[in-house]
Amino acid sequence: MKNMTAIGVLLGLLVLVVLSLPGPAPSGAGSPVTAIIDVRLFDGTDFLEDATVILADGRVLAAGHDIEVPTGATVIDGRGRTALPGLIDAHAHVFGAAREDALRFGVTTLLDMFRMPMDSVQVRAERESLSATKRADLFSAGYLATVPGGHGTQFGFPVPTLNDTDPAEWVAARLEEGSDYIKIVIEDGSNWGRELPTLAPDTVRALVAAAHARGVLAVAHVSTYAAARMALDAGVDGLVHLFVDAPVDAQFIAAAQSAGAWIMPTATVLAASHGHSGAAELSEHPVLGARLSPMQAQTLGQAFPGTAARRDRWPMVLAGVRALHEAGVPLLAGSDAPNPGTAHGASLHHELALLVEAGLAPIAALRAATSNPARAFGLPDRGCLQPGCRADLLLLEGDPREDIDNTARIERIWKNGHPVMLKSSAARLR
Repeated sequence: MKNMTAIGVLLGLLVLVVLSLPGPAPSGAGSPVTAIIDVRLFDGTDFLEDATVILADGRVLAAGHDIEVPTGATVIDGRGRTALPGLIDAHAHVFGAAREDALRFGVTTLLDMFRMPMDSVQVRAERESLSATKRADLFSAGYLATVPGGHGTQFGFPVPTLNDTDPAEWVAARLEEGSDYIKIVIEDGSNWGRELPTLAPDTVRALVAAAHARGVLAVAHVSTYAAARMALDAGVDGLVHLFVDAPVDAQFIAAAQSAGAWIMPTATVLAASHGHSGAAELSEHPVLGARLSPMQAQTLGQAFPGTAARRDRWPMVLAGVRALHEAGVPLLAGSDAPNPGTAHGASLHHELALLVEAGLAPIAALRAATSNPARAFGLPDRGCLQPGCRADLLLLEGDPREDIDNTARIERIWKNGHPVMLKSSAARLR
């Protein structure tokens, strides 16, 4: 599911954006030593009360109890506050100011699901660096796997499609461009009032096999039950959307469990496309609303066509999320920003709220935006606050276990151990 207008326009600006970016920052240390004491710590998996977290040289030096504060460290009182790992948005489309926007809302890592791979060398250098930065780190699928005239070809720039191209050669070309994983589109348009050509099952299987042979993940875009089953039968590692045309049933759950697959519900964009957008809530939010840029406000204000016809299916979507979670299928939080009704960074907080609305406990929702995507995508030093993890951290007022909306009450953000300057004053954030 992609915004037919906003994504096309913004992707068209990517060349100008890339030319304006500074060169890669050098990897290395140099971040200040910071000690957060007496804090409620979520380490990516569990909570620990009255803990100490030490940040040094861009990483977590220590986290837990009975930790000595280094001489000369900047000490921050964490009483009544919660320390979270930097959040991971597992489904985004990244161009323009997306990385700056995401970081301002505590999203320190973005997993992109379709963008032109023009700047992959610089992107990799920046995400390996521990220097101060104003941008979230980025991993990307690059171009998606689709057919001529299929979904993903409608945005006004050339997309290398599969027709007579050997799937293994197509995958090799994407990895040569810098793709970190392969995204496969199985989309016939039936849920969105269109008729689109799409990949055949044999091609999907060949793409998955080629990706796995090269040691990278194969993920799939789907919107129908049939497409989701096709993807699981082909051996994909995960689905980057939940289907919306049928309930999640026992057969599907068994197939997902058998495949060992994870699923990104992308509840935020499904809510927007089914007439339940959180745009007003985000725009008027006392913390999140104050940090929105004009472009974020614009994408939040956009609407999908035909939402009224799909509105009654929304409870089925929430029920599907709940059933998957109760069955132990791993869920990953992703916003699919900047589709209509979404905004980079801000919408991941809405995603967490929707996961809780669907029936997840707040701690499970937090795992979906931290340790779950880190584990699924092989990012062991992200989504965690344990020794050796990157010093990407949010300090919140309150306890998100009591109210998931407390993830938005961000007092401070650190990226690579360096404080991130927030757009709004502390007084305004309170």
